[in-house]
Amino acid sequence: MGYTKSSNPVLSEKIFSASRSGSYSEAMTVSGTVNKVALLLFFLVAAASYTWGLYNDSMDSSVVMPWLIGGAIVGLILAVVTAFKPVWSPYTAPFYALAEGLMLGGFSAMMNASYPGIVVQAVGLTFATLFAMLFAYKSGLIKATEKFKSGVIAATGGIFVFYMLNWILGMFGIGLNIANGSGLLSIGISLFIVVIAALNLVLDFDFIEKGAESGAPKYMEWYGAFGLMVTLVWLYVELLRLLSKLARR
Repeated sequence: MGYTKSSNPVLSEKIFSASRSGSYSEAMTVSGTVNKVALLLFFLVAAASYTWGLYNDSMDSSVVMPWLIGGAIVGLILAVVTAFKPVWSPYTAPFYALAEGLMLGGFSAMMNASYPGIVVQAVGLTFATLFAMLFAYKSGLIKATEKFKSGVIAATGGIFVFYMLNWILGMFGIGLNIANGSGLLSIGISLFIVVIAALNLVLDFDFIEKGAESGAPKYMEWYGAFGLMVTLVWLYVELLRLLSKLARR
């Protein structure tokens, strides 16, 4: 059985196919991947608790900003390294989770200071979405057909282009109000992005399941867990942004 495609860039078909070229005594399992996801979540929450506490103790963004920026940069570097070297994922994935946790903890604390209770809502919605998508996938309500995959991949690519355009214009002091405002169009865009992030979870579930069925090596459990974490972090951040826009209305 061949590996399915995923719009998550770190869970590409080529990565799993290349992983089979080596000789390994143990194979990837879904349960093993789930255990790795739980461990990475623990690392992320532990790191987030540190920067969350730093901000709440000082209520000064300058105290946590170095951790936030540093975590984002290190997380990005580790994500790129892991994408190109999946065999390193048992070592890079935990550090990725720690780096992202440092970033998310500071960012979440600042958001919560501006909009009390927003983090609890975002966390709750993230896990509710995760389990809802898992149920929809396992029950067959949503099937990762080729047409479905193509649609999600195209939408994810469009969102990436939108992000890059907003970032480039921001460098010249030209912000996109539709991206950062609290108008109905901006809220609609955020809601669309949240939906696409959620649908990426379905593709990731399918990809990991097919990887286990095809006998990928054991270290790919770490890689599959890492890929799912990338999607969860994206979903959580977008939910925070959406909830903040709703709170400003």
